[in-house]
Amino acid sequence: QCNLTGWWENELGSRMQVSTVDSEGNFAGEYYTAVSSAQKPIKPSPLVGSQHLDKDGQCTFGFVVNWKFSDSTAVFVGQCFSGDNGDDVLQTSWLLREKVDSLHSDWKATR
Repeated sequence: QCNLTGWWENELGSRMQVSTVDSEGNFAGEYYTAVSSAQKPIKPSPLVGSQHLDKDGQCTFGFVVNWKFSDSTAVFVGQCFSGDNGDDVLQTSWLLREKVDSLHSDWKATR
């Protein structure tokens, strides 16, 4: 079964640490992004999420990151797979919501 607990790194060098996954599939941790368009220095940011606890080990999951260096929030959804070498691999998609000044600017707030 896929265990999200521990350190993960993506191809851009961003890393996340998942502290523990409880018996209901809930988890928390920190995200250390390696990329940002924010003007402030990057800081570790908290994440909270939930994992489907499937018996086949290829579970789906999702988590939210509250960026501590910008006025934005990201959501990630994904699935865990067993890689060719036996390591767990996380495949994810994400949306980033940036703060905008008005309803008129809402169209450009989500990437």
